[in-house]
Amino acid sequence: MRGDLEFGTIPRLVREAARRYGMREAVVDGRTRISYAELGERVERAAAACIAAGLQSGDRVAVWAPNTLDWVVAALGAVSAGGVLVPLNTRIKGAEAAYVLQRTRAAMLFVTGTFLGTSYVASLRRAAGTDSGRGVGRGSGPGPLPGLPHLREVVVLADDAPEDFRSWTEFLSSGQRVSPDVVRERADAVRPSVPSDITFTSGTTGHPKGAVISHEQTLRVYGVWSELAGLTEGDRYLIVNPFFHTFGYKAGIIACLMRGATMVPQPVFNVETALANIAAERISVLPGPPTLHQSILDHPSRGAHDLSALRLVVTGASVVPLELVERLRTELKIATVLTAYGLTEASGTVTMCRSGDPAEAIATTSGRAIPDTQVRIAESGEVLVRGYHVMSGYFEEPEETAKAIDADGWLHTGDVGKLDADGNLRITDRIKDVFIVGGFNAYPAEIERILAAHPDVLDAAVIGVPDARLGEVAKAYVVRRADAALTADDLIAWSRREMANYKVPRTVEFVRELPRNASGKVLKRELRSRGTADRQP
Repeated sequence: MRGDLEFGTIPRLVREAARRYGMREAVVDGRTRISYAELGERVERAAAACIAAGLQSGDRVAVWAPNTLDWVVAALGAVSAGGVLVPLNTRIKGAEAAYVLQRTRAAMLFVTGTFLGTSYVASLRRAAGTDSGRGVGRGSGPGPLPGLPHLREVVVLADDAPEDFRSWTEFLSSGQRVSPDVVRERADAVRPSVPSDITFTSGTTGHPKGAVISHEQTLRVYGVWSELAGLTEGDRYLIVNPFFHTFGYKAGIIACLMRGATMVPQPVFNVETALANIAAERISVLPGPPTLHQSILDHPSRGAHDLSALRLVVTGASVVPLELVERLRTELKIATVLTAYGLTEASGTVTMCRSGDPAEAIATTSGRAIPDTQVRIAESGEVLVRGYHVMSGYFEEPEETAKAIDADGWLHTGDVGKLDADGNLRITDRIKDVFIVGGFNAYPAEIERILAAHPDVLDAAVIGVPDARLGEVAKAYVVRRADAALTADDLIAWSRREMANYKVPRTVEFVRELPRNASGKVLKRELRSRGTADRQP
């Protein structure tokens, strides 16, 4: 299958998967089970509805929802209608989502109703009609949200929707007037070289930037990923990695479509639910960050579940303890445990271990460069990457793109690493001021920018500190106004309302001033090593 899809398009992949895998189970979402043929039909219905709603080729379409069958259908339907997918992190707040929607001038949004007790619709309504200094300003436009004039259509992935929005059922029904021939014509018009998605990643500049990746890049990389991982037709894949992340969408949905594996999406990671799914659905493939696998191994009721079908684990995102690899192999009898390294700007995958690599190599390195990819270490120690899968650039940000990709085509990753004699990459540090919270990148510059919006905060600096459960969490050093009564608990509670939970500082230390060098740059190394002498009374 790789030969005819490697340089194709995602619409073609969906159609070909429906043809090849027909009655094989494609998605299991709770009590709903659909075949590949049924998935293809649902995607065509969604594409027809997008066309009926006026979506044009190249329009950006955002999806802000957890891992569900509806996410799969909405996203693939939009892309099949010629749209460019913009996945939104379910952990961000309304103002953060509104920023991305405004930045991309998204024409359409698919949004969940209430998720984990939060109304995403209400959150977006508040953000899109106010000027918080970080979100969107007041405005007027033809769509349902005045602060987002380009957003013409908001579809709630539920059976009903508030005024001015459309329900998922109503939206799909609207596509009935669009003929299958029109849908096919639109899908066939998509070229392999055009953007398939814009995935936003925060950076040291303090604002999220959208990496633009094409159809051919996506399919070529995840054809390789599937081959190296050993994903096969009939595998049953528990997709805990969020669909808004490259690991969940491309190493999950796209890889399964390429190989005929069954997708079992899990909206929220809960160990008990994961164990139950693995046993009940005979899950054979379980990629995810090390914390996911560690929590499964350590759960007291693990022995009560039949996990014998598990055969493949792919992990990464942070240091992988050798003990974890050994336990997966011995206690769970998992035949293949692999580690990998990638970043959004390189389509999510740069290096991978191979089946048969020794446990020590898997635990201490991220494997070797995937085919047709170059990896080298600069004099500074920074990892540089060059290949077909490097993004065309950050969406409409030529200056930021030029900082990331040099004149010779090398992507500057911001990570520091070493290559061993076999070409295995070991990440040793990060040039970019970033730390990883349970598998999610947290960028201090972005958190600091949000903290600075608090009326009682004069200055703030954020670092990552060790955490037994999540690997690292945020700690904030804050200079508050002289007359302020702001407490650490107050600021943490405020932060929970203003930013995604994984970004929220777990501890706040008030200081008289932040240590800076002669050029005014905060000395983060000093903050990491200092004691409590500068704590503000």
